[in-house]
Amino acid sequence: MKETSGPAGFGAPFTDALRRTLHRGVKAWPTALLLVLILILALPAGWLLAPAFTGPAPVQAPETPAWQQAPTSLSTRQGLSPLTDSAPVPVPAAVTAQLEPVLKPDGGGTFTGMVQDALTGQVLFDRGGSENRIPASNMKLLTAVAALRVLGPDERFSTRVVAGPTPSQVVLTGGGDVLLGTGKSAPEQVMGHAGLATLAEATVAALQENGATGELTVRVDDSLFSGPSLNPAWASGDVEAGEVAPLYPLALNSARFDPAVLTGPRPQDSAITAGEAFAEQLKAAGAAAGLTVAAGVGRSSAPADSDPTVLAEVQSATVGEQVDLMLQTSDNYLAEVLGRMAAAAQGQPASNDAATATVRAQLTELGIPTDAMRLADVSGLALDNEVSARQFSEVVRAITSGTDLRLRAALAGFPVAGLTGTLDTRYGDSSTAGGAGLVRAKTGTLNSVIALSGYVVDADGRLLVFSFIGNGLTPGAGGNKEALDRAATALAACGCR
Repeated sequence: MKETSGPAGFGAPFTDALRRTLHRGVKAWPTALLLVLILILALPAGWLLAPAFTGPAPVQAPETPAWQQAPTSLSTRQGLSPLTDSAPVPVPAAVTAQLEPVLKPDGGGTFTGMVQDALTGQVLFDRGGSENRIPASNMKLLTAVAALRVLGPDERFSTRVVAGPTPSQVVLTGGGDVLLGTGKSAPEQVMGHAGLATLAEATVAALQENGATGELTVRVDDSLFSGPSLNPAWASGDVEAGEVAPLYPLALNSARFDPAVLTGPRPQDSAITAGEAFAEQLKAAGAAAGLTVAAGVGRSSAPADSDPTVLAEVQSATVGEQVDLMLQTSDNYLAEVLGRMAAAAQGQPASNDAATATVRAQLTELGIPTDAMRLADVSGLALDNEVSARQFSEVVRAITSGTDLRLRAALAGFPVAGLTGTLDTRYGDSSTAGGAGLVRAKTGTLNSVIALSGYVVDADGRLLVFSFIGNGLTPGAGGNKEALDRAATALAACGCR
């Protein structure tokens, strides 16, 4: 049988041709593969070299990072995260170990103190905390609580001009605003929120509507307050030095000649001083309306009308704002006025005795024992006041953590260490700088007395309240303030577990 080499019907020539074709194809494969590889490698290079032949591609501006873009809206207020009860409570022995070495007097005298956990009231440090002490201006914390509870943080005091017993007489009537300004009302301010120039302009407008012409006389009604205008418990030297002045229910600049000058002589009759300033503004405002003002300002001799015709009125800053100013600047005059206004709001005489009684009653209602407490005034200027560190600590606790939310209005009044109010120049050395910006506390200073009561969030995030009071101290000894500031700074740094 003969072997065949191709498909049936095809002869040897076809077989030879097919063999030659296959041989050429096999020889060509390496070349084809090489061309494909060259093309693959050439494409990226072409993309890179293309601009050299076609010109530069359009430049894309880089996207501006978000933090460099102009804001389109106001950001939300930033602050501390809300405190929770999950933060660990300091161990009392550890707190005591931190405070005992630093809470020492410079010379004579002694310090008492109390530290509590704000949320639970647990006592973390107690050195004679229940002993009565002269508290100096820490008394203002008690007055702040009474004013906020009785009057409310949103209450305002009115200064009015009412028609007098004759058509030519106008009566400037005090309603408890002792932060009056001489110029136009300044709504953005606490001091000068109500201005006598604004009051005078409104008075002239009302008089014009009533057809008044000719000469006007100005009288002052300051009958709201009763009792002595100067507390007999105040040392005459303190009055002469300008620590306080006789109390009246209306005054300019908290009974100061200049709101920026906090020391030195003060008006001894702030009601008449305010009346004279009002008369000057009334004279200026009335000139174009044909009204003149007689020289001299006296007190209204007629009994106050229960339903007077009100010609004009201006209102003070809120009680909450006034409380904060009182605490920040430790304003004795304002404290005494707020105490009397709280008493008046409860239907009591606006006197010193009624003011102290009102403060005591409000503390009692808060559950703070007051039986052993002695109150001679409500500003802390009197040396006859006696209050314990524990009572102050409980008051601060009520403000920061208590159930009466009206008291929260006082939080902004606590001076901030190294930054604001009566603590602005403290906490600057190496031993206290750690408390700057963290400690918030009311100060108190008399010749032999120093006090500091406030609150701080410790290193573990726990809110602590405290009160430290020094009595019988060596007058002028600089180390006593530092002792209090070091103690408060130690609390701020405390991770006392």
